[in-house]
Amino acid sequence: MTTYDSLTTASLLPRAEARALLEHASGRRREWLIAHGDEEAPEAVAAAFAELARRRRAGEPLAYLVGWREFHGRRFEVCEGILIPRADTEVAVRWACSVAAQRGRVLDLGTGSGAIAVSLALERPDLAVEATDVSPVAVEVAARNAQALGASALRVRQGNWYAALDEDERFDLIVANPPYLAADDPHLALGDLRHEPASALTDGADGLRALAAIVAGAAARLRAGGWLGVEHGWTQGAAVRTLLANAGFGKVRTLRDDEDRDRLTVGQAPAAPAQAG
Repeated sequence: MTTYDSLTTASLLPRAEARALLEHASGRRREWLIAHGDEEAPEAVAAAFAELARRRRAGEPLAYLVGWREFHGRRFEVCEGILIPRADTEVAVRWACSVAAQRGRVLDLGTGSGAIAVSLALERPDLAVEATDVSPVAVEVAARNAQALGASALRVRQGNWYAALDEDERFDLIVANPPYLAADDPHLALGDLRHEPASALTDGADGLRALAAIVAGAAARLRAGGWLGVEHGWTQGAAVRTLLANAGFGKVRTLRDDEDRDRLTVGQAPAAPAQAG
């Protein structure tokens, strides 16, 4: 007899991963599976689970297999072609919530699954949050996440960085998690990154090209005293601080993630930002 418990054991996967795949294959909650672990699993469930386990052992990301990833305490839909949200990025949400002006207008560039934008809209319902992404798949997924999680007022637009905006639009805060890995970074060939969209991971150059473009265009899109925050790799803090300082931003500093690594560099726009166009 093939029981639910025996399926997870035979999968040769870490128990937490096996349990998540079994939840997905069976449609049962974790608590039910624990209580009924010694019961026989239906053949269809066993077959579906076996295929998911095989794909996971071959390296496919768990998030793609089950269709979601938790971020900031909420489940976000993800799929192939979408960057998988990571806990490192939660520092951007915490920072933005702490500095955004009351009833301010916030822009999330390169939103992906919408993890940052949706989290901000839900944590700070006074904010008017908008998001952009060049990928039509990302725009659709982010919009679905916003609707499913209760941030239905969030607007997601397609376009590359600021190109999705009208020329006269201004914001009180801009946040972005752009591709920041160098094209030759060996991590691109490891783990989940092998399966995630390369365009969301690397700029195809030195890892600073997208960051530089976002910083260069930010002052013209920020209201006086507005804030910019950009996520980056743990070795890029000094370089990104230089980008912001050279662009005229003040109060530039780098925040560290939960692993105590440089992760988010922020700065405040000049009192009289340049005009777009």
